[in-house]
Amino acid sequence: MVIENGDLIKYLRLCLHFYRHQIMNQETIIKNTVDFVKETLANTEGGHDWWHIFRVWNLSKRILETENVDVFVVELGALLHDIADSKFHDGDETVGPKKTREFLSSLDVDASVIDHIENIIFHISFKGGIHDQTFKSPELDVVQDADRLDAIGAIGIARTFNYGGYKNRGIYHPEIPPNLNITKEEYKNSNTPHTQSLLRKTFTPERPNEYKYWKIHGRTSTSIYGTLP
Repeated sequence: MVIENGDLIKYLRLCLHFYRHQIMNQETIIKNTVDFVKETLANTEGGHDWWHIFRVWNLSKRILETENVDVFVVELGALLHDIADSKFHDGDETVGPKKTREFLSSLDVDASVIDHIENIIFHISFKGGIHDQTFKSPELDVVQDADRLDAIGAIGIARTFNYGGYKNRGIYHPEIPPNLNITKEEYKNSNTPHTQSLLRKTFTPERPNEYKYWKIHGRTSTSIYGTLP
């Protein structure tokens, strides 16, 4: 079949119009998501509020610059990853994914994108330390590393102590040894001092996705227990 030049031009214009419409639609969805997250997390504990989301969102965008990922999925995953943290919902890990599906469905987001975001939310968390991650994707890696970057350094320490104060936990107890092999259920029911949480979030080269972490952080982190009596 021979395509006339005029038909080809019309086809290319149609493709360009569709592409522009898709980009504009995604930008609108991102904007609506930002507004939704700000409103939903308005009165949330300071370590998991909008500004935590904002930092993770910006870090995700910085990481994805050198990664072959779906930018739209990464941004939505970063924005919605803590929309209903299970720590504030009696350990129920289904609240966040469910709320996310309801919101994104109201914006007519493609079902495959919604499924991907749900999986990112469900699998992103530390959830203690020793557990199998049954879902993997480059987009999850990016958001997960961005979230972990916000869990270390000065911000990470501040967030940990803020949440510990919120839960009325002690700061440090020399007779409680670190437990690097804590299970998911033990972590959810734990009332150990703040420093236990900080140690679990200390990065080592064995951590998943560490290559993206090192690109931004640029140095080795050390265990906080090296500075405790």
